[in-house]
Amino acid sequence: MMKQYIDEAEQALLHTYNRYQVVFDHGEGVHLYDIEGKEYLDFVAGIAVYALGYHYKDYDDALKAQIDKIMHTSNYYYNVPAIEAAKKIKKISGMDRVFFTNSGAEAIEGAIKAARKYAYLKDGKTDHEIIAMNHSFHGRTMGALSVTGNPKYREAFQPMIGNIRFADMNDLDSVKACITDKTCAILFETVQGEGGIFPADSDFIKGVRALCDEKDILLILDEIQCGMGRCGSFYAWQRYGVKPDIMTSAKALGGGVPVGAFMMTEKVGQHSLAAGDHGTTYGGNPLACCAISKMIDLFEENKIIDHVNAVAPYLIKKLDELAEKYDYISLRRGCGLMQGLVCKGPVGEIISKALEKGLVLINAGTDIIRFVPPLIITEKDIDDMIVILDDALSQCVK
Repeated sequence: MMKQYIDEAEQALLHTYNRYQVVFDHGEGVHLYDIEGKEYLDFVAGIAVYALGYHYKDYDDALKAQIDKIMHTSNYYYNVPAIEAAKKIKKISGMDRVFFTNSGAEAIEGAIKAARKYAYLKDGKTDHEIIAMNHSFHGRTMGALSVTGNPKYREAFQPMIGNIRFADMNDLDSVKACITDKTCAILFETVQGEGGIFPADSDFIKGVRALCDEKDILLILDEIQCGMGRCGSFYAWQRYGVKPDIMTSAKALGGGVPVGAFMMTEKVGQHSLAAGDHGTTYGGNPLACCAISKMIDLFEENKIIDHVNAVAPYLIKKLDELAEKYDYISLRRGCGLMQGLVCKGPVGEIISKALEKGLVLINAGTDIIRFVPPLIITEKDIDDMIVILDDALSQCVK
C-alpha cells in the first residue's frame, strides 16, 4: 500500500522535494503513524510547527467549533478571532501592530515592504538597502530568497530584488562594513535554522540593535522557526533584552494551521504600510486566527514555556553525551528545544536509518542532524530518541 501511494505521488506531484519513503496517516501526542500502522517518535514536529503535538484535544475542539461558524470572510470585514489573536500576539511579543499572513515567507515579504516604505517616507528615495546574513534562510518566494544568504537557493532565479548586502552572523564588524547611507534595515534569524542552528551571540544582537538606534535603521528579526517558546521564551529575542522594530512569526504560531504574521512597533506602524500598500485574501481568516488564539491560550494555561526550560537541559545533556561517544559528531549547538548535532560528513543515511527504526529526524544542511520536537516532549521521549539514534549511528558510522 505504501509503495503504491508513493508511486502515485511521484506521478502527480511536482518533484520539488526529495521525500522520505513514508506516508504518514495520523498522529497522537509526540508520535506519528504511517498508513500501515507503524509508530514513529517525532522529533521534527512538522519542522517546528506542532508545538503541542498531535491531536491536542482543546486545540482540535476550538478549530472544529470555528469551522462550524465560519472559516473565511476576507479582509474587507472585521472578524472576532483575528481581533482576539492580534491582542494576544501583542501581549506575548510586546509589539504594537500585527499583519496576518499565510506563511513565514509571506511574513518576510511584508517585513521587507514595511522597511522599504518606512525609508521611502523619510527621504522619498527608492534605492534603500537591506543587510541580511550569510547562511540564512527566510523562504522560497522571490523577496525571501533575495535575503536568504545561500547562493545555491538563488542562482537559478536571478535577478533577485536588488540592494541586498550580506554580512556574517555574529560578526559585528562585517555588519558595520555593509552599512551605507542607503541602509534601511538589518535582517536576521535570532537563531539560524537551515543555516546550521546558530544562535545569535548576545554581544552581536545587542551591537546590531545599538547600530540601528544610532542610524535610524530598522532591526528585523525572523522568529519563524525559533519563536513560540522553542528557545525558552515566547520569542528568542526576549532572552537577550533587545527588541526588534519588525519581527516575523509562523510555524508554531498556528500549531498546524498554515499561518504567519509580521509585527512592528507603533513608530513603524505609523510610518510605513498604509491602506492599499499590502494585502492578502486568506491572511487573518477566522479559522487561522482561531488557531493562533487557542495556541497562545494553551501555552499560558499549560505553562508550556516553563516545561521547555525544564526539559531542554536534559535534551542538551543527552545530545552532548552522544557527541562524546561518536568521533563523527563534532559538536552540539542550539538553544532550548532547537538543537543540532554537527557531524563530520553527510547525515542523510543516519536520518534514513533512524526513520526505519521509528524515529523522525531532519537535517539542517548536509552535515547537521536537527532536533525540533513538539514542546511537550518528556525525558522518557528523549531517552527513547537517544536509543534509536545511537543504534542508527552505530550502524552508519564506522
